[in-house]
Amino acid sequence: MPHRLLLLLAALLLGGVAAAPDGWSATRASRATPAELSGYAQRDDVRAFIDEMVDAQGFERADLVRWLGQARYQPRIVAAMQRPIVAPPKWYEYAPGLLGAARIDGGVAFYRSHAEALERAEREYGVPAEVIVAIIGIETFYGRNVGSHRVLDALATLAFDYPRRGAYFRGELREFLLLARAEGFSPLVPKGSFAGAIGVPQFMPGSVRRYAIDFDHDGHVDLWNSADDAIGSVANYLARHDWLRGQPIALPAVIDAQNLDAALARLDGGISERRALGAWNRDGVSAAGAPDDLAADPVALLLLEEAPAPDATASYWIACPNFFVITRYNKSRLYAAAVWRLAEAVRAAAALPSAADR
Repeated sequence: MPHRLLLLLAALLLGGVAAAPDGWSATRASRATPAELSGYAQRDDVRAFIDEMVDAQGFERADLVRWLGQARYQPRIVAAMQRPIVAPPKWYEYAPGLLGAARIDGGVAFYRSHAEALERAEREYGVPAEVIVAIIGIETFYGRNVGSHRVLDALATLAFDYPRRGAYFRGELREFLLLARAEGFSPLVPKGSFAGAIGVPQFMPGSVRRYAIDFDHDGHVDLWNSADDAIGSVANYLARHDWLRGQPIALPAVIDAQNLDAALARLDGGISERRALGAWNRDGVSAAGAPDDLAADPVALLLLEEAPAPDATASYWIACPNFFVITRYNKSRLYAAAVWRLAEAVRAAAALPSAADR
C-alpha cells in the first residue's frame, strides 16, 4: 500500500485503531482538521450547532464545548455507512442466524426471568409478550450486545461528517443531549451502535424521548440497565404505532393456481402493495384462518424464500397490519418476518397460549 505509513499514523491519532478502514485515504488524512483529530468544538458548523442548543434549549455553552470537544471522529462509522448497497439476502440466508436454538432458548430464559413485566406490558399495551421478547432478542440478543461505540462519537461523526444524512443525525445528537440532561447522565459515557442506537431495545435517541417509558417506576428511563424499562418501551413503541390487540402478524396465503403468476407479479422485493383482503380474494388469494375483522384492514402478499437453489421453494403469506407495525421498528420484510417467527418459536418453547387466547 503506497501510503501505509500515513494511514497508520492517522489511525493512531484517531484513538489507536490498528488499521485504517476503507474510505480513510492519505488524501483524507492530509485534509484532517484539528476537530477531527482532537474534538469537534472548534469547527464552525459545530459552533453553529452549539449556538442553537444554547439559544433554543438552554444549555450551558461551556458544557457543550467540553462535551463536543471530547467527541472523536470515527472513520470506520462513515466507512460502514458508505458501503455499497448490495442485493438483500433471501429469507433462507437471513433467518438461520436469528432463529437458532440459542436465540430461542435465550428468549425462553428472558421470558421466565421477566414474566411479570412482560405480562403487565401485554395487558397494558396489547402487544404479546413473545413479540417484545423477539424484538429484544434480535436487536441485542437479550441485552448481551448493546454496542461498543461511544454514542457521542457516533452521533457527532454522522451529524458533521456524513453529509448525506447529516440533518437527521444532528437531530439525533440534539435528542441525545436533551436525553442526557433529562436523565442526569454524562453524554460522554453511554455506548451503543455505530449509528447511535442505544440500550437493550436499540432505540435512537429521538425514539427514546418519544416512546421510552419508566416501566419500573424508579423515576428514570434506563434502557441499558432496566429490563422492565426496555420491555415497557418496546410495548409502548409498537402500541403507539397502531398495534392491533389480538390480531395476527401473518397468515398462510392460499393462491389459486390460475392466479399465481398474477399474484407474484405484485411482489416487489418479496412483498406486495397493501390492499383490502376482499381485493385479494377477488384475485384468487385468501388468508387461511383470517379473523372476520381483518377484512377492513389492508394487507399484503409476502414471499419467504425457504430453500436454496436449485431446488428453491417459497412460502406465501398474508402480511397483516401488525406485520407492518413491526416494520416501523425496522423497514425490512425480513426483519419483521424474523421477529414474527422468533416470537412464535419462543411462545411454543415456553408453552404459552396463543395471543388470541390470552
